[in-house]
Amino acid sequence: MSKEAIRVDGLGKRYEIGTSRNYNPTLRDAVAAQVETAFGWIGKRSAPAAPTSPSRAFWALRDVSFAVEAGEVVGVVGANGAGKTTLLKILSRITEPTEGLGVVRGRVGSLLEVGTGFHPELTGRENVYLNGVIIGMTRAEVARRYDEIVAFSGVERFIDTPVKRYSSGMYLRLAFSVAAHLQCEIVLVDEVLAVGDAEFQKKCMGKIGDVARSGRTVVFVSHNLTAVQALCSRALYLKEGKLVGDGDPRGIVTDYLGANATHATERVWEGTERAPKDGIVRLRRACVRPEGGVAGDPIDVRTSFVIEVDYRNEAEDAVISLSLLVLDEGGIVVFNAGPVTPPRPLRPGVYRDTCHVPGDLMNDGAYRVDVEIQFRGETVLPPTEILTFQIADSPDFRTGWYGKWLGAVRPMLAWRTSRIDEVDLRGSPTPSRRPRVSKGTKQ
Repeated sequence: MSKEAIRVDGLGKRYEIGTSRNYNPTLRDAVAAQVETAFGWIGKRSAPAAPTSPSRAFWALRDVSFAVEAGEVVGVVGANGAGKTTLLKILSRITEPTEGLGVVRGRVGSLLEVGTGFHPELTGRENVYLNGVIIGMTRAEVARRYDEIVAFSGVERFIDTPVKRYSSGMYLRLAFSVAAHLQCEIVLVDEVLAVGDAEFQKKCMGKIGDVARSGRTVVFVSHNLTAVQALCSRALYLKEGKLVGDGDPRGIVTDYLGANATHATERVWEGTERAPKDGIVRLRRACVRPEGGVAGDPIDVRTSFVIEVDYRNEAEDAVISLSLLVLDEGGIVVFNAGPVTPPRPLRPGVYRDTCHVPGDLMNDGAYRVDVEIQFRGETVLPPTEILTFQIADSPDFRTGWYGKWLGAVRPMLAWRTSRIDEVDLRGSPTPSRRPRVSKGTKQ
C-alpha cells in the first residue's frame, strides 16, 4: 500500500480585510505550536476563532480536502485569486490555516516567491547552505550538491556577493536551483517559473520533469496548462477557494478552460488591490471586442477584433514592453504579439495598448489571453491570464461539410488550381488563368 505524503482535511484560510487582530499567545499556545510542528502536522483541531463581520472577512480557502500519495506529481490550476498560492504557503508552514488540518510527511523544498527564505545580507553561497539547513539537511548533504546547484543557476561569478545586489532574475535562478537540487521528499513549486528569460524557463521545466521522474512528491501550481498536462499524473482545480475538481489533468484542464471561457471579454480593476501589478505597472482594464464593437459582441472566424490593455505606469521615463499571448483550449500558444516598434520612455500615467487581429485567421473555439510586461528587459509581470473569449464558426462559406477544422488557425490563403496536361517546353504548367482565393471550402 502506498504511503501518503500530504493529507489535507477541511482546510480553510480566512483573512480580515482592512483590520488587524491583536493577539498575545499564552505559554500553552506556544508550547502546543512547537509540538504540532515537531509531529509534522499543520492546522487547528479546536473550533475556529469567533467569526468577524461577513463584510470584512475573506476566505482564500474553504473546506479543502485531498490526499497526495508519495511519488505523485500533482498540478494545481485555477484563476488568479483561487487560493493556489495560499494552499502552498500553508503546506510550506509559512501561513497558518484558520481551520482544518494539513499533514506533510517528509522534508519540504518550496519555491513560492523569488528568493523565499533568502537573507538579503548574506551571499549566494551562504544562502545555499542556509536554505539547506532550513529544510532539514546537514551541511555535508548540501556540500555534496553545492557545485551542481551553482552551475545550474549560472551565477557562479557572483556567488560570494550579497543577494540584495542580485537582479530579480539572478535571485530566481539561485532560489529555484536550491529548491530543485536539495534532497527533499516533497517539492512545492509556484508560478514563479514564468519569470526570467526563455532559456532559463526551459531549464526549469526540464528540471521539474527530472524531479517528477525521480520519485519525489511534487505539487506544481502553474498557468502553463501544457506543462501541467505533460508533467503531472493528476490535477486539482481550485475555484474561489474551493476544490471543485480532482482527477486526470486533461479532463481537469478542459473543465477549467470551459468554466472560464464564457463571459470574460472585459475586466476592470480600477480601485482594487486585486489588479495584477508590481511596483511599477498596475493593470487597470482589459478587453477583447470586434473592430467597431464592444465587449460581449460576438466574434466569428471572419471577424477582425482587437485586444486592449489599459495600465498605469508609476515610474518616470519607464521603458515598458507589454506583450500578449493568445492560447487555445489545450493551453497551446497560438501567437505571441507585442509592439512592432521599440518601446519609448513613458511618463507616469495611464496608457492603452491595442492589438489588432485580422479576420480569416483564427479557428473557432475557446481562447484565453495572457499579458506579460517587461521593464528595462526584466519581466516584472509574468504571463497572467486576463481574458477569455470564444470565436464562433461562420457558415457563410461552408458547402456541405460542417465538422471541426483542425488547427489553432484557419487562415484564408491564396489557392490555385491549374491544368497540367499541357506544359511548356520547360516542363512547367502553362498558366491559363489568374489564381483564385480559396473560400475555405472543405469537400
